Amino acid sequence: MRLLRSGKSNLHPIERQNFSRLGALSEWCDRAIHLQCASGYDTLSLLLEGAKDVVGVDISEVHIQNAQWTSAQLEMPAQWFCCDLLDTPSELNETADLVYTGQGAINWIHDIEAWAGVVARLLCPGGVLSLLDDHPASWLFSQDSEALEASGINYFSHAETNRGWSPEYIGDLGKPRDQHAIKHERVWTIAQVVQALLKAGLQLEYLGEHPDEYWSAFPKLSEADKSRIPMTFSIIARKPA
Repeated sequence: MRLLRSGKSNLHPIERQNFSRLGALSEWCDRAIHLQCASGYDTLSLLLEGAKDVVGVDISEVHIQNAQWTSAQLEMPAQWFCCDLLDTPSELNETADLVYTGQGAINWIHDIEAWAGVVARLLCPGGVLSLLDDHPASWLFSQDSEALEASGINYFSHAETNRGWSPEYIGDLGKPRDQHAIKHERVWTIAQVVQALLKAGLQLEYLGEHPDEYWSAFPKLSEADKSRIPMTFSIIARKPA
């Protein structure tokens, strides 16, 4: 919140660079809809980047309450919807010049084609999707190793169920990790994401694979080793006018 209060955006440099391919956000983005917005820091950052109106959607009541509180404290107007992404209200259909998502989002999606369908219905004709997320290939390496070692997962079909969050990410919840809520994740390949967007009728304008990370996924790995693998990928896709 301190970053937003100082007037600085929370967006990743890769996202900002991708936006620059489209021209200044203030010139073309009347509304941005952020899917899986969490507590809204990136959503509100889109206002600082030039979007005139922002909307955040998240399934977590706590996240939405945090987002409402933050936007009120900073006097940054925004709309917030608490619902499953697939149930994003139809009143938002074809109102978004930008649908924004990423930084650890699509691993929580369990129907990638349904997700792409929501993106398509929210975008107005000519609107664009901006996505930055973990590269699925990064799942192939052990996060706890000091060298590049295979994790042993299946790139094409990996899904997992686990419990809890690290205190570095979510803070101290005051109870043991084995008492945290169960969560479900899965890997989507680059091809699966792109094909889902194409099937939904979007046109791919940019696909990038990057050695840059947005969180410390491999805390013990040297910077030299990190630079050898794709840590993230980004997409710009457009709904035909």
